[in-house]
Amino acid sequence: MSENQEIYTETTVVDGHQYAGFWMRFWAYLTDLVIVFSINGILLSPFKFVNGGNPVDIGLWTVTGIIGAIVLYLYFLLMTKFYGRTLGKMIFGLRVVREDRQPLQWSDLIFREVIGRFIHRVFWFMNLLYLFVAFNAQKQGIHDMFGNTRVVFDR
Repeated sequence: MSENQEIYTETTVVDGHQYAGFWMRFWAYLTDLVIVFSINGILLSPFKFVNGGNPVDIGLWTVTGIIGAIVLYLYFLLMTKFYGRTLGKMIFGLRVVREDRQPLQWSDLIFREVIGRFIHRVFWFMNLLYLFVAFNAQKQGIHDMFGNTRVVFDR
């Protein structure tokens, strides 16, 4: 084993990268949700003055629900694509990397940030699968497996 390939069972360091565990990712995600909800609060507040304050329905959904979901998915997708991390991950010193350490591709991120998160949101019981991060050796969630990504501590 070379000097660059250190493996520790307690901190899970592989190829010079320390994988971020469940709690660090949890706090970063909560921070991101506060940021997204704040953005949505600013963007969606004008809708309180439309239709007498009642929601504007489009079939089964409301306009504010659709816009809120679009903002959420775009936030995670675009921040991760252009910065390799969201603001929550920046605060906690985390970064999303590909399994093969190549630059993140749109296809990786669409599977990770859109399809993976959509599955977690549509089927509420699927949120329990976030616990995979706590027990997986490389600290991967299901959405990480979809996108072939890992979350590591930024150097």
